[in-house]
Amino acid sequence: MCSPDHYDVDYVINPWMEGNIHKSSRDRAVEQWHQLFHILKHHAVVDLVKPQLGWPDMVFTANAGLVLGNNVVLSRFLHKERQGEEPHFKAWFEDKGYTVQELPKDLPFEGAGDALLDREGRWLWAGYGFRSELDSHPYLAKWLDIEVLSLRLMDERFYHLDTCFCPLKGGYLLYYPPAFDSYSNRLIEMRVPPEKRIVIAEADAVNFACNAVNIDEVVVMNQASEALKGRLASAGFRVIETPLTEFLKAGGAAKCLTLRVTEPVRTELHANVLVESRTIRLEGHLLDTGLINRALDVVVESGGSFQVLNFQLGEQRQSTSAAEVKVSAPSHDVMEGILSQLIDLGAVDLPQDERDAKLEPVLQVGVAADDFYVTTIYPTEVRINGEWVKVQNQRMDGAIAVTHTPNGVMARCKLLRDLAVGDQVVVDVQGIRTIRKTEAREQRNTQEFSFMSAGVSSERRVELVVEQVAWELRQIRDQGGKVIVTAGPVVIHTGGGEHLANLIRQGYVQALLGGNAIAVHDIEQNLMGTSLGVDMKRGVAVRGGHRHHLKVINTIRRCGSIAQAVEQDVLKSGVLYECVRAGIPFSLAGSIRDDGPLPDTQMDLIKAQQEYAHILEGADMILMLSSMLHSIGVGNMTPAGVKMVCVDINPAVVTKLSDRGSVESIGVVTDVGLFLSLLVQQLDKLTHPYLMAQML
Repeated sequence: MCSPDHYDVDYVINPWMEGNIHKSSRDRAVEQWHQLFHILKHHAVVDLVKPQLGWPDMVFTANAGLVLGNNVVLSRFLHKERQGEEPHFKAWFEDKGYTVQELPKDLPFEGAGDALLDREGRWLWAGYGFRSELDSHPYLAKWLDIEVLSLRLMDERFYHLDTCFCPLKGGYLLYYPPAFDSYSNRLIEMRVPPEKRIVIAEADAVNFACNAVNIDEVVVMNQASEALKGRLASAGFRVIETPLTEFLKAGGAAKCLTLRVTEPVRTELHANVLVESRTIRLEGHLLDTGLINRALDVVVESGGSFQVLNFQLGEQRQSTSAAEVKVSAPSHDVMEGILSQLIDLGAVDLPQDERDAKLEPVLQVGVAADDFYVTTIYPTEVRINGEWVKVQNQRMDGAIAVTHTPNGVMARCKLLRDLAVGDQVVVDVQGIRTIRKTEAREQRNTQEFSFMSAGVSSERRVELVVEQVAWELRQIRDQGGKVIVTAGPVVIHTGGGEHLANLIRQGYVQALLGGNAIAVHDIEQNLMGTSLGVDMKRGVAVRGGHRHHLKVINTIRRCGSIAQAVEQDVLKSGVLYECVRAGIPFSLAGSIRDDGPLPDTQMDLIKAQQEYAHILEGADMILMLSSMLHSIGVGNMTPAGVKMVCVDINPAVVTKLSDRGSVESIGVVTDVGLFLSLLVQQLDKLTHPYLMAQML
């Protein structure tokens, strides 16, 4: 222990210090410290460290280092306000004959505040997330020859492990689960049986009940509720409460004020650490697109730690940057999750340049190994026999099946249902890389253009995006490209049907995807002048109009199909009419709500997905018009690089599509009928500029 001769709250380096600068009573602090000192001295031998002027937090000796046997790992304080304590503690340990191990200067580790030995000496619980780095844990395992279990702290109030976690004699554990992430809680539950886990309430946690000193059956702490004292008593422990309120103002209590130097040593147990580290490389416009920030956020938010080893900044706007980052995770499973997300961002795992992808055989039709790699929309390559092989049929949410053919190794995306016995499926994240175009500046364009929203007219914004889309459509048509429209029945209800039919007639659309409803209401409008029973010209409900869609379905069924209705001169206009006349393919995917349905509607969902996927091959642009479910389905089937425009009056639809990460799209929040009208007008300007100028 270290007496509080110079103790005060001089600065703020944790939430407890906020508002408490110079508000701690020196006299009360000295009195409370001496009460603790005498209690502990009655149960154990207490050595003292001489306090040093200018270092008020030396009183918290738990952070001096971590002691096991004759070895001590000296702390590397995160904050400069405490770094001056290090040489004083080092001198004390060396004077006592300990072998002092020192971590690299840029690797924070705050001693027994973030590293607590199991009271039976079986392993070391090590915390990280606020004051100590995960990369310090392998050093602890090596120098102390002990198994290290890494726990991630999530609540800034409990910034050190010993503020929310207290191993007790007999394998018991006193802890506050909300202070940890889900992985850490699972790890705790795997190592400590339920009958030995003493979970405390938040009221006890904020009184630092876990920041306790356990000596045999005695537990010394600041304060405990009657319920907690009862639970500890039933486990055979006696609680001694001693007020430490002056030290709580600096974020510490009984455990923080002490460092145990006689931890149990189990010579039959040896070093083991679950921490895994990889080095990844990122290239592209890392800063101006925020790619490096997104990558580092992925690491931290997923429970890992990072160290930037090298960063080469592009010198000019068009130049790309490159970074090499060491990524650490508390287990292989967590590392796999982190790397999967980093691979999606275009990161390459550098050691994988020398390692092939892991393959596992398919043993049951439609079932892959548990840890199969889940594909994304981005072009992917896998390393097989030392060579990078491009994955064919790239799409989201599939598995990578590798087969050996007479022409060499082939890798392709397969849906789970399509996996066959004998396929080799890529598992884990080893030997996988995605290709991200640097010229795209790594920017996923998810900006939403709102029309007449938020009290400010954004009409000009909609017109600007319409101009862009029109120009792209014209370019694709003139170059013989492929534009696919995914449309919902709202296109018809809002009066956009005639404009979509116009686009098809002029050759701007090469395929149509939708459901039963878009076709039914399009045909209803063109046969009966209504949509959902509403007169499209007058905007009023027609008597008996609610039956119109069923009459239309009946008519088409009598003809045999939509195409035969056109051939028989029954259907003479409309979106589906133009599709048939132009010979462009359309696919209507059915659902549980469909009436009839039309004979062209594919009610076998798997076959409908296959039809969609076939039609989507080679697409250059997809217009998604007011059909959330069909649009998301199409997005999942489409690889990166396809231009996409999602139009809907509901911002949630555009956001939903973007949040799934399934597409790179422009979102247009506006009436789809208005959008199509503006689009046709803009295309007319591009086609007949002089005529339009005269009209204006």
